[in-house]
Amino acid sequence: MKKSDVAISGLILGIILIIIIPIPTWLLDTLLIMNITASLFIMLMSLFIKGPLEFSVLPTLLLITTLFRLSLNLASTKLILGNGGDAGEVIKTFGSFVISGNLVVGIVAFLIIIAIQFVVITKGSERVSEVAARFTLDAMPGKQMAIDADLNTGAIDDATAKKRRADIQREADFYGAMDGASKFIKGDAILSIIITIVNIVGGLIIGVTMGKMDISKAVQVYTLATVGDGLVSQIPALLISTSTGIVVTRSASDGSFGTDLSKQLFANPNTMLICGAVLVCLCIVPGFPKPQLLFVATILLGSGFFLRNSVQKKMQPPAKDAIKETADEKRKPENVLNLLQVEQLELEFGYGLVPLVDASLGGDLLDRVIMIRRQCAMDLGIIIPSVRMRDNVRLGTNEYKIMIKGIEVAHGEVMTDHYLAINSDGAEETITGIETVEPTFGLPALWITKKQREKAELLGYTTIDPPSVITTHLMEVIKAHSSELMNRQQVQMLIENLAQQQPALVEEVVPKMFSYGEIQKILVRLLKENVPIKNLATIIETLADYGSITKNPDDLTEYVRQNLSRVITNRFLTGDDVSISALDAKVEQLIIEKTKRTESGLVTVLEPSQLQSLYINTKEIIDKVTLQGKKNVVLTAPVVRAKFKKLIERVAPNLTVLSYAEVDQGVELQIDNIIKIT
Repeated sequence: MKKSDVAISGLILGIILIIIIPIPTWLLDTLLIMNITASLFIMLMSLFIKGPLEFSVLPTLLLITTLFRLSLNLASTKLILGNGGDAGEVIKTFGSFVISGNLVVGIVAFLIIIAIQFVVITKGSERVSEVAARFTLDAMPGKQMAIDADLNTGAIDDATAKKRRADIQREADFYGAMDGASKFIKGDAILSIIITIVNIVGGLIIGVTMGKMDISKAVQVYTLATVGDGLVSQIPALLISTSTGIVVTRSASDGSFGTDLSKQLFANPNTMLICGAVLVCLCIVPGFPKPQLLFVATILLGSGFFLRNSVQKKMQPPAKDAIKETADEKRKPENVLNLLQVEQLELEFGYGLVPLVDASLGGDLLDRVIMIRRQCAMDLGIIIPSVRMRDNVRLGTNEYKIMIKGIEVAHGEVMTDHYLAINSDGAEETITGIETVEPTFGLPALWITKKQREKAELLGYTTIDPPSVITTHLMEVIKAHSSELMNRQQVQMLIENLAQQQPALVEEVVPKMFSYGEIQKILVRLLKENVPIKNLATIIETLADYGSITKNPDDLTEYVRQNLSRVITNRFLTGDDVSISALDAKVEQLIIEKTKRTESGLVTVLEPSQLQSLYINTKEIIDKVTLQGKKNVVLTAPVVRAKFKKLIERVAPNLTVLSYAEVDQGVELQIDNIIKIT
């Protein structure tokens, strides 16, 4: 436990003891001075903060100070009623100074202070806190979306986004707490009136009946002590309630209240000049005190002329020396390091697609991109970098392009006021529209108007709005190129996240057995064949098991794939739309015999005729299965899988090749085709 926590606990217990145990007058004087000092400190603190969250402990502090003040009220009441009106020098001095020989004036001053605090400051602070809490809660979704948008466009990093989200939550909690904490001060003001009445009435009864005082003497003694007690408690309460009002009405800024006040209040010198001129004109009116008016007017006019001259000097053109210095600065070598930065993932679009991105125009493309990043994390287990989105005047009005590491990898064109209609169910009846090609999968499609959408859907067409066309295209591009986005920094983030759950596993493997770069090679190989890496724990455990046997990334990747058999089976072999082909045993034997180990790794060298026959037969099976609307999966022996995948990549880069060891036990397989070499 920290020392500060122990001190606060002791402070709370001490306040409770003040309520229970009678205290002497000298100790009460000390505590009253501490109360005044604390309230003054809180008010000064509220003036120098730049935003409400810098003083987020204020609601709890209000409760503690209110409890402290009430305990002092109770202690002083005991002394006033039980000590013949003597409650210490502080209360006596406050009462004598304010009353100044006139009891009525003192009581009226005390009541006015209570009214100011109760009716004006506390009531206003309570209302501001209530409205601010409501507006802050209503604005939270929009602020969260704005943070996600900035994160996706690269304006901020993950750490900044996390901090801003936490600040939004803290701000909502703060105003909600202030809404309730204002009730403490309100209740304190009400209780002060009750304590005042009790002290006066009780004092008169005790003084007359027990103290043998006459009425005038009792009124003088006990009223003096009561007013002094009320003032010594209400002045700190007034300071704290003022601090509350300052904090809840303070908007976030780069400067303190005094700095902002001086900048904004005296920014326009004409205001001061006009105000000074008006005061001079008031001197003409009979009865006004002319010396005072002229004194204030002189200050305003002098300050106004001084400020106006300062502004004019700033607006003057720079001197020749300054121009020469600026020119010399421009001749200095430019810092081009920022120009060398290459964005990992970019989406550029023509000016006609700006409404799809701009939230003020109803665009939700940024929100959809956020969902893509979440979907990739859930599906593939990777952290997609922020998508930099920008307009490009060189593109066509409705064109867009997707870039990875500064190089275009895909492009497309959409019509913002149309829907894309795809005849996915083979509808016989056609509709009129602008013929096009769906950019993601290359399917024939039509751009139709919004009025035709309902008719197209009734005929069996699949209709897609323009933002969905772009995001679907972006999603597929990210999946296809996820291996290119997996860098060492991403690997480190994934490993550190795993270390929070399984520290012993990570400590054994990284960096003792494998570096981030070596793990990256294996993850890249998995992602290149669309194998999710979400189950990172199994991947690292496999590396721990086989890391002492081999360091070859190809061999380790095969071991990892076999341990991910359930993931691979569920991903590639489930559903009725899967067609499974198998390599002929002779083909497998031929690949094994023709594989040689070189310095760059294993290389399979087939004769041109054999290779050509393998390509033709495989391509025929792929085309036949594609026409059936099914997905192609080829099964091979474990020792052949990686070799066959490298061979066939030239003609079928997206073909899924699995080994029998990667199929989960208990899954029944039906082989539809056999790949042979004729």
